[in-house]
Amino acid sequence: MTDAPPPAAVDPPVAPDAFRRFWHTGRGYWFSLNGGSLIGLLAVIVVLQLLMQYRLNLWTRDFFNALGARAGGEIWNETRMLALLVAASVALAVTAVWARMTFQRRWRNWLTGGLIGTWLADQHYQRVGFVNGQRQNAEYRITEDVRIATEAPIDLCVGLLTSVLTAATFVTVLWNLGDSLKLDIGGTKVAIPGYLVIASMLYAGFTTLGVLVFARNMVDVIERKNQAEADFKYVVARVNTRATLAPHPEDAGILGEALAAVIYQWKRLCGQYMRTTLVSNTNYLVAPIIGLILCTPKYVAGLMSLGEVTQAAAAFVAVQGAFNWLVDNYPRAAEWLSSAHRVGTLLGSLETLEEREAAEAARRRTP
Repeated sequence: MTDAPPPAAVDPPVAPDAFRRFWHTGRGYWFSLNGGSLIGLLAVIVVLQLLMQYRLNLWTRDFFNALGARAGGEIWNETRMLALLVAASVALAVTAVWARMTFQRRWRNWLTGGLIGTWLADQHYQRVGFVNGQRQNAEYRITEDVRIATEAPIDLCVGLLTSVLTAATFVTVLWNLGDSLKLDIGGTKVAIPGYLVIASMLYAGFTTLGVLVFARNMVDVIERKNQAEADFKYVVARVNTRATLAPHPEDAGILGEALAAVIYQWKRLCGQYMRTTLVSNTNYLVAPIIGLILCTPKYVAGLMSLGEVTQAAAAFVAVQGAFNWLVDNYPRAAEWLSSAHRVGTLLGSLETLEEREAAEAARRRTP
């Protein structure tokens, strides 16, 4: 079997109308008492986790300062403090997992229940297979796409809030620690204020731009991969139904074409993931070292202690993690946009059926 692109029915690229329709329907749970309370709990946990991260950053400074001074008593005190900080951090992390997955589970149940109700109403499932010129594959969208569409946004929103607060906090740390860097360029004294902050922003901008350039087609690739998967399941189900009536020799060819479409789209998706991995893994390995290198001139000049160097390096990594939120989450965001679009398209098709039925009923009532 070759990797040549086979003919396959695919949805058009992600449309804003379909996404808006998904959000218009799905936001109902977010603004309910149940959903709102979980959102509030998640926000509180994010703030507490940030405070704990900041305290651990201070601990890094104090521990390495004590280590550099060979102060055994202070080292022991900081070791005990680390145990308390780790215990509190783990407790917050476990609570965050419970709140996040509870929200995802309940939102999926709420949205799927409403979608199934509309799909079953007036036997829409018999007529929604092909509406508005698009193959719906409603079963796949109700099961798989709704799952992704209700899982990913919670993770993305929590991650984005964490990144914004982390960036605001540790940019301040970098500014205070780094202060200004004085350079002698050709006999001219030049001072760069907040040079650690400037360097972190430039570095983060470079990595984010790299992801946007290298994986700019990922949303469309994921959309086509999901459609090919749905078509394959549809063909398998249809062949299974037909086989109970009479053998059809052409079924092997139909299944082969559907499978070829899936394999080809997965090959394209592999290329997109390879590109994002190139940027994200490089950043993961290089960012901590860059933070240390940037602090070296001040440490050599005696303007930074060993503890402040390690604190600044840790803060630099934290800022990079915050600024590179898009780098780390671009594939997940692309997959979510694709699934939300597909669920929104199904919702639109069901609305179209209801409008047609209402218009037909009105014509029948007209004398």
